[in-house]
Amino acid sequence: MPTLLHVNASPRYANSDSLRLARHFIDAVQTAGPESFEVETLNLFDDHVLPAFGRVAAAAKMAVFTGQDQTPEQVAAWEAARAVFDQFASADAYVFNIPMWNAGVPYVLKQWIDVITQPGWSFGFDPGQGYRGLLEGKHALAVHTSGVYAPGVPAAFGSDFSSTFFADWLNFVGIEDAVHVRFAPTVLNGDVDGTREVAEAELLDAAIEFAGKLSTAGTLQLVND
Repeated sequence: MPTLLHVNASPRYANSDSLRLARHFIDAVQTAGPESFEVETLNLFDDHVLPAFGRVAAAAKMAVFTGQDQTPEQVAAWEAARAVFDQFASADAYVFNIPMWNAGVPYVLKQWIDVITQPGWSFGFDPGQGYRGLLEGKHALAVHTSGVYAPGVPAAFGSDFSSTFFADWLNFVGIEDAVHVRFAPTVLNGDVDGTREVAEAELLDAAIEFAGKLSTAGTLQLVND
């Protein structure tokens, strides 16, 4: 049975607009899909979800890069990171819901990305050719929300380093088939319900396409906040 990994990068749970929209999308895929699939949810703000990636883990990574042996302490740190990556890589599809924080992504999402984006796991490197993403053939959907910022607003109302960073990361690890849906702004908005309806309609269209890919390729990748 295909597996869809839903990555929730919001700590607001029932009060999260991005989470509600991500669940709306997953429900739509389940309705449109010709076959059942398992949904696994990763709530990044839950306690003890992510291992630290500090001095020891960084040294373990550099040992891999340079072809050196890892110390027992480094091996343990590397294995903890690998467990997080294996959960990610084993999924057939991803949904991300991502609220904008200070023009960027929430810190736990960046930590998750830093844990799983490792050489030989999510990317390879060739001195002559450069980097190559290793998660090819997967699909992703990301829901992006922001309270004040919206595309086209004056600079005084914020900048977007969140969706641009995340789209670049997906491409870096090889996930080139990705859909990004935005619900913004959620605060300075004279028609919040109308803006939400537009986002929901985009998600419904995307769900139909994802369901079709799931039926033909058995692969669906979703990410959410």
